[in-house]
Amino acid sequence: MASGGSPWKGYGLAALVLVIVLATTGVWNPWPKVWNWINTSEPIAAGVSRWQTTIGGSPQSVTIAGDSVIVEYRTSVEAYGLTAGLQLWKSDADWAAVAGEGNDAVVVTGRLLEKGYQVLDPRSGAVRRTDTQASAVWTYRTGILDLHCAKGGDCELTAWDIRGTARWRVSTGGIGFVLDAANPDLPDTNPLTANGIDDDVAGPREMPALIGLPDDRKVRVIDTATGKLVQTAEPAADQRVAVTGGRVLTVTGTAGDGTCYYGVVATDPPGGGTVWKKDGLNLRTASNGSGCKQDRDPAGGEDVVLGVDPVGKQELIAAHDGRVLWHGAKGEEVLAINDGFAVIRSADKATLRGFSMATGETAWSRPAGTGASAALTPYAVIIVTTKPSRVAALSPSSGHLLAEVRTSAKIFTAGPSGMIAVDGRDMAYLPFA
Repeated sequence: MASGGSPWKGYGLAALVLVIVLATTGVWNPWPKVWNWINTSEPIAAGVSRWQTTIGGSPQSVTIAGDSVIVEYRTSVEAYGLTAGLQLWKSDADWAAVAGEGNDAVVVTGRLLEKGYQVLDPRSGAVRRTDTQASAVWTYRTGILDLHCAKGGDCELTAWDIRGTARWRVSTGGIGFVLDAANPDLPDTNPLTANGIDDDVAGPREMPALIGLPDDRKVRVIDTATGKLVQTAEPAADQRVAVTGGRVLTVTGTAGDGTCYYGVVATDPPGGGTVWKKDGLNLRTASNGSGCKQDRDPAGGEDVVLGVDPVGKQELIAAHDGRVLWHGAKGEEVLAINDGFAVIRSADKATLRGFSMATGETAWSRPAGTGASAALTPYAVIIVTTKPSRVAALSPSSGHLLAEVRTSAKIFTAGPSGMIAVDGRDMAYLPFA
């Protein structure tokens, strides 16, 4: 008589059907646990990290806010405790940014294509303040700026302290195009980028003395101490304006003899008198092959800009008075810069050194390693190397080693006591020694 087959196959099929029915009806669903078991991650920094946790997806940004870690995604924001990495709260939002620092930090969130924003407590997610009309918000360590524009195009800029008290309001006139969401680009300076390190690793910066609001080809310059419109700059077609160091820098780039000729003039609003000028200083505002068309802001901090002299040597310039703070030898390259320090790679690429703006001297040096890149934060110099993949954090002033770990994870942010690394959907806190 022919066999009817193994009864175990029938039992297995019946069990599978039962599990599917229970899962689809919501009675019991084992699949998430099974999937998490399959995707158990390797440690980001075994023996070094204080904690590691799985987050909700690929983050847009990660910022330390007091004793919380704020993780921004495309459509939501989450907060985790810095001590143990436990999720504190989650909220729907299309963008998020941190203002303030330490225990005074707040989280600013909003929706794309919708006016207004909310200011949240980073520890609880509770709403501290709500605005329903602002189209753009800028977040700083020392305050918040928001922009309200009426239907007719007239706009008003408001400065707030972190606790929610309005400092001043000023009419900016009509703005020729839309500034929206969190921290839209302004004509100022940008940090240098680094492989393996997020562009916003330093967190919110100090509110600058002057900011420039772009209005078509004009730039409306606002004094952030007094809340007054102090100048409307109108650069020519071959010029670009950068508002930094309390000055309005006008960079001129003209084509001739198969090359570009540059010059920089720094003026002091509201009078507009020339404070300093340099012929031949290239602030690298034009991309290669752009025909001298300036399409990007200079690199630097708030009061230090990175330039190139007429023979191709890099130099650091004080924006407020034009002093040359450092003039490099041929082949030397600045990898990271802020107002206090710069990280410079030697011409033979074998050594990194920290340069102090205050002393004008080398503060520390160390071997560069293969493929070295670097970034500066208020709390640490972050150095990433490849082959092997390694991350080191140093004291900016002394070069003292704060942390060192073998990892290929990306460093997203650093705080007073450690840094956050992310690899895929895993996030880890790497404390400083």
